[in-house]
Amino acid sequence: MSLCTVDGQRHSVGDTKQPFCLQSCVKPLEYAVAIHEAGTEKVHRYVGMEPSGLKFNKLYLDEEDKPHNPMVNAGAIVISSLIKPGSNKAEKFDYVMDFIKKMAGQEYVGFSNATFQSEKETGDRNFAIGYYLKEKKCFPRGAEMIDALDFYFQLCSIEVTCESGSVMAATLAHGGICPITGERVLSAEAVRNTLSLMHSCGMYDFSGQMAFHVGLPAKSGVSGAVLLVVPNVMGVMCWSPPLDKVGNSVRGIHFCQELVSSFNFHNYDNLRHFVKKQDPRRQDGEDRNKSVVNLMFAAYSGDVSALRRFALSSMDMELKDYDSRTALHVAAAEGHVEVVRFLTDTCKVNPFVKDRWSSIPLDDALQFGHGAVVKVLQEYQVACQEQDRLPVADIIPIPPKLETVEGMV
Repeated sequence: MSLCTVDGQRHSVGDTKQPFCLQSCVKPLEYAVAIHEAGTEKVHRYVGMEPSGLKFNKLYLDEEDKPHNPMVNAGAIVISSLIKPGSNKAEKFDYVMDFIKKMAGQEYVGFSNATFQSEKETGDRNFAIGYYLKEKKCFPRGAEMIDALDFYFQLCSIEVTCESGSVMAATLAHGGICPITGERVLSAEAVRNTLSLMHSCGMYDFSGQMAFHVGLPAKSGVSGAVLLVVPNVMGVMCWSPPLDKVGNSVRGIHFCQELVSSFNFHNYDNLRHFVKKQDPRRQDGEDRNKSVVNLMFAAYSGDVSALRRFALSSMDMELKDYDSRTALHVAAAEGHVEVVRFLTDTCKVNPFVKDRWSSIPLDDALQFGHGAVVKVLQEYQVACQEQDRLPVADIIPIPPKLETVEGMV
């Protein structure tokens, strides 16, 4: 088992570096890629969004002759035909692999050719589903059923480890932004849709019980993997190959149930009054003071990694200390250019905040002679004014003395 929080904290137990195939755990990922690329309306012209109430590999469609949802085999096969239409199989596979590697923060993502060949040789039921979909005209115009099926087998044969899989889950937990790299990989729309379907359809015939007892979006695979997402908190990947009668990891399910019995993570747990469970999201009275101290110390010491972690955990990057000074004030006074760039370019903080002495960050940079910081702040202030990000009353004209700073820069 490995977990990764939305601010990049990691914890692992067991054989977490052992590669295994995603199998059906790839279904929510390929669906998310399809939504990110084509949008909800187009994708759901071909695939429904209802739980089927049937086994995942049944030859069965809904009343509109569409697969019930993207988490059953029929739906995943159709989804595979919607990704990069018109491209060959190699280009499509590379495209999805690139997405999955970005979701995993460029950590281990591989491919098992042995599994792929085995899927093709023993996949009679999936071939039957493919021909049934073709007969019912479920594929978009121009799509080849055999190509879609081949691509689906390839995607199921992608390998990850618990550690890289937990980062993928954390990317879903963090609204499509990878907590390790800070890169936006998927749109918020794609993530919301994916988590909704994982919650209602992700655990085969156990999906209803999973939603009832655990109350979190999850997806299982017959390799023994369970991809679990705690929205806005963390992602978890469990791997234990012994399966129950419906194809879910026995220990993986048990872990999810134990997690929710200990922590306030069930979607319908009351976050305010349910005192019997632990809740790492609950803030106490000292939290803000700790946040201010940590933020200011990171800005003072030039620790961009810590600041990135704070930003990913949704900390207010404009917190003020007792002198009304922000992290940007401190970084400007210390001359930490990379910190100033991160706070301005990435966090988009307000550069016009005044401290108790009516100084803005630019004043501090000027006072201590940090020319490179002055240049960055000047450009950022101009950009803020041009974009009209601040109310007119809050905009402070750049003082005339700045014209004499060119030599210092």
